[in-house]
This record gives sequence, C-alpha cells and structure tokens, in this order.
Amino acid sequence: MAFSSTDGSGADLVPAPVKIIVAGGFGAGKTTLVGSVSEIPPLTTEEVLTEAGTEVDDLSGVERKKTTTVALDFGRITLSRRHVLYLFGTPGQARFWFMWNDLARGAIGTVVLVDTRRLETSFAAVDFFERRKIPFVVAVNCFDDAPRYDAAEIREALVVPDRVPIVMCDARDRESSKLALIRLVKHAMSMAPAPA
Repeated sequence: MAFSSTDGSGADLVPAPVKIIVAGGFGAGKTTLVGSVSEIPPLTTEEVLTEAGTEVDDLSGVERKKTTTVALDFGRITLSRRHVLYLFGTPGQARFWFMWNDLARGAIGTVVLVDTRRLETSFAAVDFFERRKIPFVVAVNCFDDAPRYDAAEIREALVVPDRVPIVMCDARDRESSKLALIRLVKHAMSMAPAPA
C-alpha cells in the first residue's frame, strides 16, 4: 500500500511499519484486544477447544472459554500517512511458544496482557521479553469477575522493575486498548538509543 507524497517530490510515500506484539497467558484477552483496536477485520486463528486438549489446556478460571489461538492474531492501525501499526497477538499455550521468537522479531515492544484470576500464566511472557530486552508494558485486563489489585501489587507479584509501566485496561474497549498501546509506544521510544 502506498500513499501519494505531499512533499512536492511527486514520489509515492510508503508508510513505515511499526510492529507491536500482544502477548500473555492463555485466556488473557489477546485476541480481544487486537480485535478491539484493529481498523481492519482482524486475522485470527481461533479454533474450538476440544476434549483432546483437556490434558494440556488448563481452563481453571476461564472455564467458559470455548476457542483458542493456534498461530497468531493480526490487526492494523493506520497512525498517519507515514506510519502504520501492525499488531501480532501470540498464542498463549506453552505448546505454541516456539512461535514467539519469530513473532517478536522486529517488534518495537510488547503489551503483556495479564489476567489477575490466573496471574501465574503471565510469568513466562514477562520472562520472555525481559530476557530478550524487548520493551514491554504490563496491561492488566480488568475482567468483570477478576480480583482488583493496584499497580504496586501487580509489580510485586510479577517481580517487574520500576521502569516497566503497568496499566489497567479493558481489552474489549477500543479506547482502553488504545491507551495501553500508546503507553507502550511511549515506553519503547524512551528506551530507544539516542540518535548518533
């Protein structure tokens, strides 16, 4: 996709891609967040949970969940004529983590979505992005029936450093999800090395 330039050169301007990952545990709301902000119908790879998965998919706390991401979610947001944001949602189950390295390649940062009903499912995502030194924010998805904790309690439970922003959000709500993405972009920009 190319846009005509308005700088008088007559050349087409191809928008710069900005890649963001949405990660987190199984059932944290990654597909919902990508879908709530994408300007295009999101690409999802949702499949119905089956009896065959009962031995590997722990549904404790998310018993009503009927589908799961088996590859990735993809969405797009046009920020301006010069920048397009691409969102990639990761699958949450451990058996699909081998895909995370490829999905994370080239990303400016990650929104690690957290469900306080199943906080332990967030540790792997936090660890993954910390070890790779990819900037991330922790976005607490405030489910209706989830216990409420403040940012300091979440930070202590996840053992994340003070430099990592923690935001509360509702992945179903476009504006709330956008605020989490904005916070990530600002954080990633603050972590980027100064130009030479």
